[in-house]
Amino acid sequence: MLPGPVLHAAREAMRLADVDPVKAIPVAARIVRESRGDTAARALAEQAWGHALAQTGQVSDAVTHLRRAVRLGEGRAAAESRMKLAFALVHQGRAAAALREVDLAVPLLGARARGQRAVILYHLGRLDEAFSDYQAVDRAFRRSGDKLGQQRNLVNRGILQAERQNFAAAVKDLLEAERLAGELGRDLVVGIIAENLGFVEGRRGDVPAALAHLDRAEEIIGLHGGQLAPVLQDRAELLLSVGLVNEAREHASQAVEAFRAEGRRLKVPEARLLLADAALLASDWAAAGRHARAALAQFTRQGRDHHAALARATVLRAALKSGKPCRISDPDGMIAALRGRPAAVVQAHLDLASVAERRRQPARAVAHLTVASRARVRGPAAVRARGWYAEALLRRRSDPRSALAAARTGLRVLDENHAALGTGDLRAHSAAHRADLASLGLRIALSTGKPADVFEWAERGRASRFLRREVRPPDDPELASLLPLLRATAHELENSPTPKLRQRQLELERRIKNRSRLLRADGAGPAEPVRPSELDLGDRVLVQFIEIDGALLASTLADGRLDLRTVGSVREVGDLLERVPFALRHLARRPRQEIRTLLETTAARLDALLLPRDDRPLVVVPTGVLHDVPWSALPSCRGKPVVVSPSATLWQAAATQPPRPRTFAVASGPGLPGAEEEAAAVAEIHQIAQPHHATVDDVLKALATAGTVHLAAHGRLNPDNPLFSALSLHDGPLVVHDVARLDQVPETVIMAACDVGRPVVVSGNELLGLAATFLERGVSQLIASVVPVPDAGTKDLMVALHRRLRDGADPALALAEAQEELGEPNGFVCVGA
Repeated sequence: MLPGPVLHAAREAMRLADVDPVKAIPVAARIVRESRGDTAARALAEQAWGHALAQTGQVSDAVTHLRRAVRLGEGRAAAESRMKLAFALVHQGRAAAALREVDLAVPLLGARARGQRAVILYHLGRLDEAFSDYQAVDRAFRRSGDKLGQQRNLVNRGILQAERQNFAAAVKDLLEAERLAGELGRDLVVGIIAENLGFVEGRRGDVPAALAHLDRAEEIIGLHGGQLAPVLQDRAELLLSVGLVNEAREHASQAVEAFRAEGRRLKVPEARLLLADAALLASDWAAAGRHARAALAQFTRQGRDHHAALARATVLRAALKSGKPCRISDPDGMIAALRGRPAAVVQAHLDLASVAERRRQPARAVAHLTVASRARVRGPAAVRARGWYAEALLRRRSDPRSALAAARTGLRVLDENHAALGTGDLRAHSAAHRADLASLGLRIALSTGKPADVFEWAERGRASRFLRREVRPPDDPELASLLPLLRATAHELENSPTPKLRQRQLELERRIKNRSRLLRADGAGPAEPVRPSELDLGDRVLVQFIEIDGALLASTLADGRLDLRTVGSVREVGDLLERVPFALRHLARRPRQEIRTLLETTAARLDALLLPRDDRPLVVVPTGVLHDVPWSALPSCRGKPVVVSPSATLWQAAATQPPRPRTFAVASGPGLPGAEEEAAAVAEIHQIAQPHHATVDDVLKALATAGTVHLAAHGRLNPDNPLFSALSLHDGPLVVHDVARLDQVPETVIMAACDVGRPVVVSGNELLGLAATFLERGVSQLIASVVPVPDAGTKDLMVALHRRLRDGADPALALAEAQEELGEPNGFVCVGA
């Protein structure tokens, strides 16, 4: 090769390193080998090689090649290599060395080097200096018409704007950068900008928009062989914002490993800090402290004071939560270092107020709370809600009524922000962020000694997503096309189980879950909880259970009188409850006297602890583990109508619905001994046709048209992924997503299926699963089992139940009388009204 062509090839390798770094690496390596006599070409090829390696995560090797490029280059060429070297050093965690290199490049390269310096200053947490540089660089690039430089600078400035909560400005910068990258043919960069848009929308609190951007980013970056670790990190942070702890932990762990594999040491502690935040949300204080301390040590070595302050604040929070001694040598310095992170600043003031309270320094606690409370007036919903939490704490001692008003406002801010979430799991898990406000309101209410206040705050702290009126995800063609594919795959898997089919099923479930989370609900915000005086109980007694600090309380409303009493410890009740499903399962298979005695003594003990001595019909509002109680097994409930409801407010809404004509439909699924015979018996009672080999479409049509629907099929509760809890039908499973998309649902649904009446309880007493989704969509009464039932053991119960329904009995009474007629305890309950 002649020198001219070699230099031209080196320039082409440099261009390729930007647009397709994977292809650039072997090209640059070949040019280095072939450019023995051309120092300029070799220096440029080394620069292209090092830059491509850095882009693909091979940072240590990148530093080696870029240092060679600096030594070989002269003038502007060496300065260009210094800029790339600074980029690589930053991602090695050597920010101070990176700053030295880029400062040497500024006199020769001007705006471009100054833009690189701004990036490094941003990583060091020196946000004001970085923003000043970005502004100057933007003006310079616009004057010179340098579109590439302008595009890069806009991306970096947009990220900084998001850190400052200037979200509209951030989105504007990133969208302009995306347009310029498209014009320049920088397809990989378009994907990276989409990832940054996801980060910004996540910080702003628009979860569906953020997920859509991150999905697009993952697709584009993956297609072009780029680094997916930042997408994993942003997705983990976003999932944490809506309380999806397990998924966030998984993505953060993957990000840690990916950053390590790519040699990007700068980013590893950031992902470790996300793991600490996830552990805090999961109440795993030991893991939170461990991850936060590891991140702190790495940030300190990297000289990143801003990020070290974030880690130090997380270490403090983990110690506070676990009850360990809290050592903080320079609280004011920590707060100052957190500048530019409003959420972190507010939380740090709240934590420091708690430390001051521990140390009996009330004036200092008030000072911290006063600063934190100022956040209630602006910023994302999560930050404003924390500000209202601080305000409620400030008002707590002097004016409890005003403190409760502040806590109500904070809850309203969160609920209005989450009202647009279109899928049940996001709405349920997002309630994790309501927990502190709801718990504070409950504590204040208990301190007032007014049972009505306690009742209100117990309602505010449970099943808030059921209080949203007419929440329904919109019709979505892609989701509608994926559900039949899942059914077909599941049906094929039952007949011919193979690892390939199982993998296909998991992939379809992942795509359905991700797609559903992009949708926005079209309903209004939440309704206010019902007051005790508004409940139309008639001759019923309502028992509302409340969990606080490991204790279980019961609020009982009867004849207009509201009483509050202590039941006992949650652990004691939980230990007793563990015995009940065990005993019911064994009695159903092979009755033995010792098992019957175990059940009877346990049920009698639970009855004495939980329920008032009253023969009237019951409305039970459970909490936590009490959602799994088979109430008919308790002595005082036998033969007595018992209705279970996630909240008194939901019970009142369902009970006051105008009655619908009692039209009946019935369907059965495959593989369940006695299901078809049971369905035929039910159909004969009501003189209706029974569909043979009922498909999901058959059942969905029945659910959308009939007043009462009986389903005899295999049920599967999926605790790890409740949105794929299902009923098995002849063409595959009917899943939660199918029910969520119904325009209209029956007044009454009876599921003679194993275990599907039991919900998955997540933070905030929110419920997920098939039964919970029926209630959310508006079913007034749902009869199902909260424990496994024998496949062939339900026919007699269902026949007795339906005879009474045919004769006009309400579902709760019909179930109670049918259970009394058969004489054997079982796990069926009536949920709703």
